[in-house]
Amino acid sequence: MNEQHTDEEHKQEEYNAENEAQLNEEAAAPADNEGGASDSRLEELAKLAEENQQRYLRAQADFDNFRRRTMKEKEELAQYASMKLIGQLLPVVDNFGRALEAAKSGGDVESFSKGVDMIFRQLEQVLEAEGLKAMDAVGQPFNPDFHQAIMQVESDEHGEGIVVEEVQKGYVLKDKVLRPAMVKVSG
Repeated sequence: MNEQHTDEEHKQEEYNAENEAQLNEEAAAPADNEGGASDSRLEELAKLAEENQQRYLRAQADFDNFRRRTMKEKEELAQYASMKLIGQLLPVVDNFGRALEAAKSGGDVESFSKGVDMIFRQLEQVLEAEGLKAMDAVGQPFNPDFHQAIMQVESDEHGEGIVVEEVQKGYVLKDKVLRPAMVKVSG
């Protein structure tokens, strides 16, 4: 839209420049017997120039309104971008609340553990649906783009530069590393 608007402005400016040049030529031309015809032509061109100026100003105002509206829409989108994800997480929060209430009432530890495990899987499903994937680092060659080495250890099982242990999981969101995995690397 901006490029099209610029082209329209450019054409309008050229047209206005041509009209102005023509008006200047006619004003500079010696007055002849047809002075009335020259005056009417001058008035016609002035009227045309005024119409074009008004058209240009309206187009400029329309573009300014469009730009403000687009900026407002962007701000609203950024403000409420997490709304969908939070809506999907609310059932997980509800289930955690129920689990905590069950723990307070002194329920069975095994059933409580199973319930928390189910909630954790529910949370993982929501996050996976949004594009979050856990990295599988153990046994992989060390890659500084995906791994953060916190320690180098001796290992008989693995060759040099291989991830031996994952201290903290790493995650990829769609195609970007959200958090690198903290790992121990064989040396």
